[in-house]
Amino acid sequence: MQKRLLGASNIEASVIGLGTWAIGGWMWGGTDEKESVAAIHAAIDAGINLIDTAPAYGFGLSEEIVGRAIAGRRDKVVLATKCGMVWHCKKGNLFFNSDKGNITKGSGQYQVHRYLGRESIRYEVEQSLRRLKVDCIDLYQTHWQDPTTPIAETMAELMRLKEEGKIRAIGVSNATPEEMGRYCAAGQLDSDQEKYSMLDRGADKRNLPFTLEKGVAFLAYSPLAKGLLTGAIGPDRVFNKDDQRLSDPRFSAESRRRVAAMLEAFRPIASGHGITLGQLAIAWTIRQPGCTHALIGARNAGQASENAAAGAVKLGAADLAAIDRAIAGFQAA
Repeated sequence: MQKRLLGASNIEASVIGLGTWAIGGWMWGGTDEKESVAAIHAAIDAGINLIDTAPAYGFGLSEEIVGRAIAGRRDKVVLATKCGMVWHCKKGNLFFNSDKGNITKGSGQYQVHRYLGRESIRYEVEQSLRRLKVDCIDLYQTHWQDPTTPIAETMAELMRLKEEGKIRAIGVSNATPEEMGRYCAAGQLDSDQEKYSMLDRGADKRNLPFTLEKGVAFLAYSPLAKGLLTGAIGPDRVFNKDDQRLSDPRFSAESRRRVAAMLEAFRPIASGHGITLGQLAIAWTIRQPGCTHALIGARNAGQASENAAAGAVKLGAADLAAIDRAIAGFQAA
């Protein structure tokens, strides 16, 4: 498994990382802890050392499962989690209401705010360390940005945590280049995590040029577009009521038919390399200029092993050009 640095941190992380949002069950129709632990173990055994989680993934459940899974394997893991989506206080901006399964339209069990005040970050990191059962987090990221707290205040607290040895590197997620510039002015920013896939290319013109210039790692989340780019989600697929894809226009039957037509153009390329469509999409992602890592979710050991194998795929210039033509045709249709 190829490894790349997380910015200037000197931490080497596998180019393929395991994303654990689905493992937390929230917005994914629930979870199976035994299968989730097996997925994490399979990922590590296949050479993945980067595991990314967050408190909001199941309101602590994902972190707890990750903590149980890495017990005895901590030295093999680059552990990443986040802060800034809080339900222990009502400061900052209300982001959404939710119950255990999904976001609610009205009130819910949880009122989640975007808040990155120094005292909240301090509280959150201690809670994450407890749930993960570790004494240090390798990469600590602000999950969503808080417009009510100066970034200089947020970064100052993150730098203090780094000095204390509670975290090793600092990252952001769902941030603009302007916000990243303010982070960089206040300390050492090592990574940026953004939605990025064949179907989500906004970062090409905004975040990726910034991270390339500044030497900041870029972690692509949802590179399989929530499974749509695997080719396994056909027009007839039925989603559970707590599965976010049920109400996502991208997963309408018509949209899935359009994506399936694009994927047909990829089949000869995937076949030529002896890989799946999903592995092709992952391999394409980590070949994009500036994209250093890709985070892919897995619900079981088989999915984790398959995703990890994409890290060894070597796409040629002709492959990439053919893929880009198909993507352009899909976007123009």
